[in-house]
Amino acid sequence: MKLKLNFILSFTFCIISIASCFSSKQVAENKQVVEKKRPAQKVQNVDEFNAAIASVLPGDTILIANGIWKDVELKFHANGNEKQKIYILAEEKGKVFFEGQSNIKMGGEHLHLEGLVFRNGYTATSAVISLQKDKTTPCNYCRVTECVIDNYNPPERFDTDYWVEIYGKHNRFDHNYLVGKRNRGVTLAVRLKNERDRENYNRIDHNYFGYHPILGSNGGETLRVGTSHYSLSNSNTRVEDNYFERCNGEHEIISSKSCQNIFDNNTFYECQGTLTMRHGNETLVENNYFIGNRKANTGGIRVINETQTVRNNYLEGLTGYRFRGALVVMNGVPNSPLNRYFQVKDSEVSNNLVIDSDYIQLCAGSDEERSATPINSSFKNNIIYNANTSKNDVFTIYDDVSGIDFQNNILSSNIDQPRFKEKDITGFEHKKLNITKSGDLSQVSDYPNIGTKTDKERPSADNTGVTWYPRKNYQIEFGVGKSIKVEPGENTLQEAIKKAEMGDVLELTSGGAYHQTRSIKLDKTISIRSIDAKNPPVITFERSPLIALENGGSLSLNGLHISGKESDDYSGNAVIRTSRYSMINNYKLLVNNCQITDLDVNHSFNFLKVYKNTFADSIALSNTIFKNISGHVLNLDKEIEDRGIYNVENVVIDNCIFEDIGGTAIKLYRGGRDESTFGPMIWLSDTKFINIGHDKRNKNDAAIYLHGVQHAELSNLEIVKSKKINLYLIVGDPVIRLKNIDLQGSEQIQSNSEAYQSENINYKSE
Repeated sequence: MKLKLNFILSFTFCIISIASCFSSKQVAENKQVVEKKRPAQKVQNVDEFNAAIASVLPGDTILIANGIWKDVELKFHANGNEKQKIYILAEEKGKVFFEGQSNIKMGGEHLHLEGLVFRNGYTATSAVISLQKDKTTPCNYCRVTECVIDNYNPPERFDTDYWVEIYGKHNRFDHNYLVGKRNRGVTLAVRLKNERDRENYNRIDHNYFGYHPILGSNGGETLRVGTSHYSLSNSNTRVEDNYFERCNGEHEIISSKSCQNIFDNNTFYECQGTLTMRHGNETLVENNYFIGNRKANTGGIRVINETQTVRNNYLEGLTGYRFRGALVVMNGVPNSPLNRYFQVKDSEVSNNLVIDSDYIQLCAGSDEERSATPINSSFKNNIIYNANTSKNDVFTIYDDVSGIDFQNNILSSNIDQPRFKEKDITGFEHKKLNITKSGDLSQVSDYPNIGTKTDKERPSADNTGVTWYPRKNYQIEFGVGKSIKVEPGENTLQEAIKKAEMGDVLELTSGGAYHQTRSIKLDKTISIRSIDAKNPPVITFERSPLIALENGGSLSLNGLHISGKESDDYSGNAVIRTSRYSMINNYKLLVNNCQITDLDVNHSFNFLKVYKNTFADSIALSNTIFKNISGHVLNLDKEIEDRGIYNVENVVIDNCIFEDIGGTAIKLYRGGRDESTFGPMIWLSDTKFINIGHDKRNKNDAAIYLHGVQHAELSNLEIVKSKKINLYLIVGDPVIRLKNIDLQGSEQIQSNSEAYQSENINYKSE
């Protein structure tokens, strides 16, 4: 027994000694590696960068030299390791600029990219930053941090690219600043093309996604995880602690198209659209903040597919309707193909706090195709509070909701009980709620577990993105610059516009005569107004158009008289026209208290003439007279391919007079049945139409022609001796309301559908 014990002790000692030798050897090797670490290598151009990458070792740092790198592609592959990453850094953050047609493609493992700025150009490839060198070389365990992509767009708005595409696994994209994407294509996409890209556990956090203007087409998502083709695969992507500000490209701000993703503690500030579980299952949406501030079309969360969880979110001041509601649960398509709508099953919407929001939509999208109602799902422990007593009908239920278990939901006293087919839905109780404010958020003190429940800091503009790059306001704003007095005379208006800066206001002399012999090109935001609108200055012009809105241009006119009596005797003239080429920047046109007359020296003289691939955020006409016009006033119909593309988002017309117009007063056209956009939308009120639409060249044969409009409110109109109002409704469930319309010797309203509301429509023959 003693010999056996001695043998065991001796054997153990040998094992310990051998292990000690290996341990000593490993320490020596680690020490040797540390000793081999080389100083950072600064590169001045692409050749030097390529040479540095060719000899790079784990732990090395490559510094991108300060300055402008123009028309360069950094395409590289390298491998660090867990303890020794390879760092590719800006020499100084905020001083390294990639411009022109530049991009980065990187592949390998344990790479760290930091501090670069992309501006003044666009990528010539599919992405600005791609975490894939080529089809066989993705990134794994790589990080992109503190990079900026700022207004890096091609000149053509419907050319498609990504700003960031993530391939591979265990990558992190964090503390980046991405703002101003204007062309078609996702801002950031997680790609699942190959098996190696799935179950990726990528992390997207602490980024600032800013100002994404309305695209006017599908393809304007800010973030997309997967595609419909691979939507039943797990992505396991985590999106957390990000700030989304005015991301309005289309109604899917985020499109989750894969399984087992997590969206946690993100802020959506004044974003028109929703976080949408478009495809894929087992998604968790938790502790997010949706703050609409009552801005139009602001939305929350849309639920589609199976085993989705939406809990402890905060939603306030959201106005979006139908697919853009605060909380939306969709109907599905029976036996749906991958690219349509799967039935909602086994899903949960719970413990959410909804404050002063207009719509909660259940069984949204119900139609002959989307007939599969939600099943085995629950809607419980939610609080819906609305201080706005004029908005009581918060719930819209489109179909049978018996497959949803409603429990312990609390409504403020002024919200109507949810009903379907005249039957109350149980599981809701009216209670008096004690609402208090903590900072800018509302709280219900009696129910601390409702709403966001997290120890994390709420994402804001101040704690996301980068700290070293200046923040810009990309919204179109009038009257924020200086005032400039413009004397009457020939071409004085053009000279003043040349010298003016963004946001300036040009003030014209009362009763002054302003004559233009040349067209004015406008590529900035300018206001032109009379000092005294009671005695308006008169603007005449020879060349057409008077003003050409080029890319970046927006215009406000106030208190002016614009006459076409001095215009060249050609057909097809215009007062204002957009660029003949694609405009990557949206524009605004505001006209108030003006007179637009005598556009009749030849046929087809329009007030506004638009071209393809141009888009107006808004066109507003108020207190203005349009008289003696041979063509159209607003003819917004140049996107005719019926692909859901259109020319304007919002048209507002109030207290105007249209008289003796040969063409249409207003034409809006949106073709196709795509449901990913909001517009066009029109509000037309307190306006008179006299002798409109009788010119033989008016192919629309209408005074007002609305094709594919999704929201229209026409009220208090007087239409005299004019062609018809023609409504052609094609997009599902449009909101069309007609009220108090007098037709005197005019054609009756025509529509291809009864999907509109009408009240007090009076027909009077001559």
